[in-house]
Amino acid sequence: MATTRLIPLHMGSNRTFAKALGHSIDYVKNPEKTDRGQLVTSYQCSSRLAEEEFTFMKRLYIQKTGRVRGKDDVIAYHIRQSFLPGEIKAEEANRMGRELAMRFTKGKNAFIVCTHIDKKHIHNHVICSSVTVDCTRKFRNFWGSTRALRRLNDTLCIEHGYSIVENPKRRGKSYDKWLGDKAKPSHRERICRA
Repeated sequence: MATTRLIPLHMGSNRTFAKALGHSIDYVKNPEKTDRGQLVTSYQCSSRLAEEEFTFMKRLYIQKTGRVRGKDDVIAYHIRQSFLPGEIKAEEANRMGRELAMRFTKGKNAFIVCTHIDKKHIHNHVICSSVTVDCTRKFRNFWGSTRALRRLNDTLCIEHGYSIVENPKRRGKSYDKWLGDKAKPSHRERICRA
């Protein structure tokens, strides 16, 4: 039963492109979690130099297109793919993560796949460059991309004989409902009570 999550990575304040990207890539490539680096694969980039290559692609993109964004610019996309404990072996999980990233980006973006085996459940971290390999376009996080990623992941799991989440929950509780009785009444609620 594999679940997925799509997370856009932003530069944030007081960080350079390389520093923000390097922090994420260093975390996912952690040798203690990836069987001393044996469970790290890549596409259209070197797994050892992914940070530098993604930075170079971003500079070429800016040079070719002239498009420069501020601190809200998406520098990469982080896909997390988690499997049911005991359902899959680490090498197969890595292949599934690579196939998921390849199909999701249609082979147009470079990415690195790192399979973590430090928890009860095996899970993948995929960092995809936001810039295409030819450095002329960027991947756009379209409306419903999370749902599209989940459906693609379900298709892959069915093709390879793994379980899927049958009835996924649409959304969690709102923050106010989560707080319950501890929530402060809104201004409107106070007026209505008065």
